[in-house]
Amino acid sequence: MGTRLGDIIKAEVISLQELSGKAIAVDAFNTLYQFLSTIRQPDGTPLQDRKGRVTSHLSGLFYRNLNLIENGIRLVYVFDGESPTLKSAEQDRRRTIRMAAQKEWERALEEGRIEDARKAASRSSRLSTEMIEESKSLLMAMGIPVVQAPSEGEALAAQMTRSNIVWASASQDNDSLLYDCPRMIRNLSVSGRRKRTGSKSYKIVYPELIDLAVNLRLLGISREQLIDIAILVGTDYNDKVPGIGPKTALKLIKQYGNLETIQKEKGIELDFPVDEIRDIFLKPPRAEIPTLEWRSPSPDRIREILCEEHDFSEGRINAALDRLKTRLEELEESARQSSLTDFF
Repeated sequence: MGTRLGDIIKAEVISLQELSGKAIAVDAFNTLYQFLSTIRQPDGTPLQDRKGRVTSHLSGLFYRNLNLIENGIRLVYVFDGESPTLKSAEQDRRRTIRMAAQKEWERALEEGRIEDARKAASRSSRLSTEMIEESKSLLMAMGIPVVQAPSEGEALAAQMTRSNIVWASASQDNDSLLYDCPRMIRNLSVSGRRKRTGSKSYKIVYPELIDLAVNLRLLGISREQLIDIAILVGTDYNDKVPGIGPKTALKLIKQYGNLETIQKEKGIELDFPVDEIRDIFLKPPRAEIPTLEWRSPSPDRIREILCEEHDFSEGRINAALDRLKTRLEELEESARQSSLTDFF
């Protein structure tokens, strides 16, 4: 779910070209769920190989990352580790939603309600251990580094950004900001032409840059206060306080300073451990980050994973790989020419 702070957070629309040459840490689970949710047949059926194994995530990883690499963006995928204990309730809630959506999808298909079926199907997405491991294999075959977080991937991506290992973190969730990520990219993996829900028309989705320091300055609050706002509107570790949205939460925090004073002055009862939730964002587990190495893609290994193991069209994969090879050579030549220009 993440934290819904969109009503008070300001983002700057940017282009992929503006990210060329920059390293971006991608929230792997968040991105894989996007692919599983959106890359489906008109009736909601995910892409599958001949054995009935879901391949939507592999298709998204290959073709979307191909586009980003062609734009000169250096990606590193950060995978979640063990979730905080407080997240178990949210995980149970998500599991219940997926099961209900699965039944709704099947019922809509039986009744011929195709649009309803697709909507329900997108909510039934499930990321299995097998999917995670084959995703890592494909990423490494594409030359993209993979990093395993000790806990929440967004926390480690934020650490990597603060340490200047990467320039920004990419996620759809605002939790990255709560983890003190200086720069966050939204829509990196979903930018482009997208069909509007329940309509035959399309909209253009652009990447967006969110600068934490700029937002805190505009809001007139500290990161600690932003975390308190997030707790009021609900996080993965607690339910929202009824009747309080982001704008109201901001107003309360600016008036009273923190959750404890709001509780005292407004008589609001919070039935969750506030300090423990704060510490998840303020004191996440730190990790030693290995030296990142961006390698040349391995066409043979990519073909093995996609074509031999999962029945992707070899012709389409070869065409994409040829295009990537040409583009990488162009980027390398451009970098060489820039170096020569700087030298002289």
